[in-house]
Amino acid sequence: MAKKSSIENNKRRVKLVKKFAGRRARLKEIANNDSLSMEERFEARLKLSEVPRNSSPVRIRNRCEISGRPRAFNRKLKMSRIALRELGSKGLIPGLVKSSW
Repeated sequence: MAKKSSIENNKRRVKLVKKFAGRRARLKEIANNDSLSMEERFEARLKLSEVPRNSSPVRIRNRCEISGRPRAFNRKLKMSRIALRELGSKGLIPGLVKSSW
């Protein structure tokens, strides 16, 4: 089980990304538009730097929804390999058969 603080920090980041997604997209569009003047683009970059850093989608860490484990994450099922194996052994994931010999 991952530290509770790490899991909570990641949840906070997800909320911030959703909250500031529109504002960040507008500012990045202005900042990267070559047809605008240099001053307007620079202003957009300054405003973008005032937005919280944790509102960037790059800062979100993929974590297992069951255990919070950050590594060996399966995107399709949103869980780690260990949680996947445990649930597969119990027969809780349809279509998944754990091989054993």
